[in-house]
Amino acid sequence: MAAAAIAAGCASTPEDAGPAAPAVDRVPIFTGPSSDQLERLDSATAARNAGDYDEALRIFQDILGENPTIVTAYLGVGDIYMIQQDYERAEPAFARAARLEPRNFDAQYGHGLALQMLGRFRDAVLAYQRALTIRPQDGRTNLNLATSFLHLRQPDRAVAFAELAVRNDPSNGAAHANLGATLEELGRDAEAADAYLAAIELMGNQPPLMVNLINVLARQKRYREAANTAQTLIRLAPSANAYERLGWCQFKLREYAESMISYEAAVEIDPMHWPGWNGIGVGALNEWLLSERSNEAARLRARDAFRRSLSLNPSQERVVELMLKYRF
Repeated sequence: MAAAAIAAGCASTPEDAGPAAPAVDRVPIFTGPSSDQLERLDSATAARNAGDYDEALRIFQDILGENPTIVTAYLGVGDIYMIQQDYERAEPAFARAARLEPRNFDAQYGHGLALQMLGRFRDAVLAYQRALTIRPQDGRTNLNLATSFLHLRQPDRAVAFAELAVRNDPSNGAAHANLGATLEELGRDAEAADAYLAAIELMGNQPPLMVNLINVLARQKRYREAANTAQTLIRLAPSANAYERLGWCQFKLREYAESMISYEAAVEIDPMHWPGWNGIGVGALNEWLLSERSNEAARLRARDAFRRSLSLNPSQERVVELMLKYRF
């Protein structure tokens, strides 16, 4: 009986039991994809590869509804949105994959690319740097990291990655073009010209590359080469800018008549092209000065061309200075 009494005395009653322990939420623990989910991942990938993006997205998203930790499904979703250029939707898919699996190269690279396409270059740099810790020599990542640094106006940080991209893939024209742009920003024009020439050899005569090449050649006073490049550009894609660049080179070569013809062609193509009007103004001013200021028609032509240029772009201090100096 004594033992029974002791036991009874220690027993808790509802009044003295204290607060009940809170209920524990049962958080489901997800493992890797099941065999059924693996088959459906294959089906989604096949649909994506066949261009049936709606069906692929439906399958990927159904799988994620069942198990939101399957990295392959997030990568599939991100890839499809990138193909569709829906970068706003691609970015969170890759971000989730990267958080779930930080050592997954495709997740980190895809996240960097989506961020870059959204113009979020600082965040893209961080993602690409994480990707490079996994694959330090990857050409695409080094190329895009250099491009992101260029957008951030940090060519000094871009150059090492641009050079590595070229070393790792010498046949990649875009890598050479990117290196050229980086070197040009650093004022290394001779090296930039070599990089642009390599890019043109690999990618063909693309107008933006040719314009860049003309500029770096001219800054080195390689005017004949720059003029030849401009003439090639005009045959390929005649434009006001191409004719203006040719006129500039011809003026530097003291081919004044040819220069004026090129500038006139520029403004004929695009009457709003103020650099072309400046070229006409400088050419006419030079003609007037060479006549020992006796050619009144040339003086008036220079005045009118400069006025036209300023009406199109008033923020030209150098042109204003010329007009004041010569009382135009």
